[in-house]
Amino acid sequence: MYRDQKKYEEYAYVLDYLSHGRPGAPRTPHTSGGIIQMVGESYFTLLEASPRKDAEYSPRDRIFVGKGDRALVSHIIGRVAYSELTNSAKAELPSVVEIVVRANEAFFVNFFNTSQPVTPRMHSLELIPGIGKRLMFLILDIREKLSFTSFKDIEERVNLKDPAGLLTKRVLEELSQEEKYLLFTRPSAEHTYPV
Repeated sequence: MYRDQKKYEEYAYVLDYLSHGRPGAPRTPHTSGGIIQMVGESYFTLLEASPRKDAEYSPRDRIFVGKGDRALVSHIIGRVAYSELTNSAKAELPSVVEIVVRANEAFFVNFFNTSQPVTPRMHSLELIPGIGKRLMFLILDIREKLSFTSFKDIEERVNLKDPAGLLTKRVLEELSQEEKYLLFTRPSAEHTYPV
């Protein structure tokens, strides 16, 4: 996770490779060789890209999509909405999001240590599935005494089962639904709330 000034993805994970393009999508010079549907690892941006000729792609492959020489992607076509993902890409998305969450444990543990209220009546911790008011107050009390160090530490000290899985669920909600508050993603192509 690289949450600094940049707003673009450096790396993304392949969700699906459509060798003949996406059904119903307009054909352009960039889509004539097929389309790769991906999710970025920094902002969980849903992307489509045109592949390099003779390159091979498998779901969950991590590829460079940032600025500079892209060995496996010839062109970033742009962002896509969750509804534009293929069924295969939608099926692959939960596993890939969990891979990213677990690979960036320090970033997500820091969320538990530093999260703030989003309104006077709601804390951002409450947006995580499985965390209600009682558990939120417990987390705030425990982190005030000593910061959390890992998912396992959160699980043991708060008795919160599978924090990485709950964070994954939240990311998936932000990607697939119209959520008013975005904790881990950028507004999608179909997101209507101002952020």
